[in-house]
Amino acid sequence: MEKHLINLPWGEDMIPLELPSNWNLAGVMEPSPLPGVPNVLEETRRSLQSPIGIKSLAEWVTPESKIALVIDDDSRPTPVSSILPAILEEVQRGGASLSQITVVPAIGVHRSMPEDEIARRIGPQWMGKINWESQDCDNPDRLLSLGTTSRGTPVEINKTVATADLVISLGCIEPHIIASFGGGYKNLVPGVASRATIAHNHALNCQPETFNMVGQPIDNNPMRLDLEEAASMVKGQVFIINAVLNSKLEVVRIVSGDPIKAHREGTLISEQIFGCKIPKLADVVITSSFPMDQDLRQGVKALANNIRALKPGGTMITLIKAEEGVGVFGLANRKLPVGRNALKLLAPLFLPLVPKLNIKGMGEEDRFFLYFALQAMRHGTLLVYGPTIPEEIHERLPFVQFSPSVEAAIQHTQNRFRKQADVLVFPYGGSSYPILPGSSS
Repeated sequence: MEKHLINLPWGEDMIPLELPSNWNLAGVMEPSPLPGVPNVLEETRRSLQSPIGIKSLAEWVTPESKIALVIDDDSRPTPVSSILPAILEEVQRGGASLSQITVVPAIGVHRSMPEDEIARRIGPQWMGKINWESQDCDNPDRLLSLGTTSRGTPVEINKTVATADLVISLGCIEPHIIASFGGGYKNLVPGVASRATIAHNHALNCQPETFNMVGQPIDNNPMRLDLEEAASMVKGQVFIINAVLNSKLEVVRIVSGDPIKAHREGTLISEQIFGCKIPKLADVVITSSFPMDQDLRQGVKALANNIRALKPGGTMITLIKAEEGVGVFGLANRKLPVGRNALKLLAPLFLPLVPKLNIKGMGEEDRFFLYFALQAMRHGTLLVYGPTIPEEIHERLPFVQFSPSVEAAIQHTQNRFRKQADVLVFPYGGSSYPILPGSSS
């Protein structure tokens, strides 16, 4: 039988894979090749002149406006510096000066962004003309309490954002494991919220029915609906400018306007690009972290996004580039008291306790990832090739098995499936996700 040769993205390079001849390649599930726009700045200007659901940005601006500009951080591929000039044009057209704007990075519980990173992200020419401040989810003096959501989440938001007359949120819409899709109000919650707000909001999806929500309908996502309710409590009008990117990280479209209506229109485009209709569930799923290659925390999205394509008891092979190594990933901070076999056996008893766990070194997003990891390891065998991840970290992540090479992962899996295996490959696993047969999403 003929062997299957496949190339998977690996940063700017490719990793070749040779699949066993007795495996049936059921599909290479690549995102739809929608082309990028020729000029991001002009596309942003077009979008700002045709906002969705509300009046134009300039009409929300007054000469006295206090404006908060919330930008996503470097873990997201948003081309902030290419989009920003059009936003600043609109602010000035509305009668405000650049000095009335304060940039606040939406870092959630990620690491902080120093001044040089903010300058690089927005464009160094704007530093000194517009203000900026860092976000700290643990500093009560920098946060303002706005109440409680109907789902019980305490809403504590960065003061500058919470009290601004106008909040401009600049980010991107991409499939997201917890929130269905990124973008919209998500820059505010969890982006500039307190640790307590983030913890309660994330815990809402630590449930068997909602732990894997990537690409799923937002109306069925309690965490997403809760963050939107929380973020809408800020004083000023929120106006979003969200980029939808293709698998090459090119801007396909900019949507702007109402944080709900514009966001929903953008999710339809993102689903069209990254939702991959699979012919059937597979015995073996192979995926690469591209374009989420920054660190391990981002890279595991390739596993999380695509595990729904795996048959129960199957094997998933995930290639994670992790250019910066582990990154801010609390699950890797300490070794669990039990090994892989015991953890898998105890998972059904452990899972209901996860939302309330308080383990030193584990953050709010990591608590959700622990819940997801336990569910995932129950579903199948999880093999990871991550050459930048140190050996000591391997022992702290018993949910997965690290392979020394891609060939070793293939060989390990072939030993399980000697006669035949249906295989699905997701080359852009960091952003793509499967749409199962008979499902619309």
